[in-house]
Amino acid sequence: MKSKTFSKPFNKKENNPHRHISPKKEFIASENEIENDSPDLIYGCYPVLAALENNHQLNRLYIISKLLYDPRFETFLPQVKANGTVIDVVDNNRLNQITNSANHQGVAATVAPYEYLELPALITQAKADSDNPVIIIADGINDPHNLGAIIRTAEALGMQGLIIPQRRAVGITSTVKKVAAGALEYFSVARVVNLQNAIAELKEAGFWIYGTIADSGNVLHKTKLEGAIGLVIGSEEKGISQSTAKSCDFLMSIPMKGKTPSLNASVATAICLYEVSRQQLLNNSK
Repeated sequence: MKSKTFSKPFNKKENNPHRHISPKKEFIASENEIENDSPDLIYGCYPVLAALENNHQLNRLYIISKLLYDPRFETFLPQVKANGTVIDVVDNNRLNQITNSANHQGVAATVAPYEYLELPALITQAKADSDNPVIIIADGINDPHNLGAIIRTAEALGMQGLIIPQRRAVGITSTVKKVAAGALEYFSVARVVNLQNAIAELKEAGFWIYGTIADSGNVLHKTKLEGAIGLVIGSEEKGISQSTAKSCDFLMSIPMKGKTPSLNASVATAICLYEVSRQQLLNNSK
């Protein structure tokens, strides 16, 4: 792959080049919290409705009586029952038990575990979907709220997919699904054993890898974001790892003017993805 002309290339001698935009004091889910967040449970109106609208097979639907006559759900219930789903009419106390007192909005369902896409399939799908596909690479995101928000923003802005590592990172759990608000019905996620190998595979497929760091990188809005893009977002506590930073073609930073030193991972991702979208729109209009 030929190198691009760039205003400020990654300098490996910079201090803490892999420090992420996110603050170190941000909430980080413990291993137990991640394990107890069931991947086969969805709850909340948007995630359940998205599953129903996309004919996702539900094993069991828990719903309060008031929602049985809600037009949003009423039309789906006969077909859901015909498909073999067990419908349990329950009260809020029972839903609180099922969802561990989460914001369930009166409905929850158990589904088959989330099916991750294999990385080669994700790359093929992304390139078929767009001439300039964007795949987010989450380097060790532990907070399911952050991961869900990243997925929701990425799908809303028309990005093509997400890569997450198998170890030391949250997977697609019920909290991620709830925060994503149904976006996972339309957005693909690959889970890989080795993130550096995945980045190498993206490069072989023609992607340029842009990493986000707190400072000392190229200024975001002065960075040329073009072609197929792999956008690396680091973990809440440590940011992108040193090995991942070395795998990036370019590192960039969001300029900060206030006294707050950093942004959390999902907010930083949203800002970066908007800049990608802005530049793509400008390039398409030329």
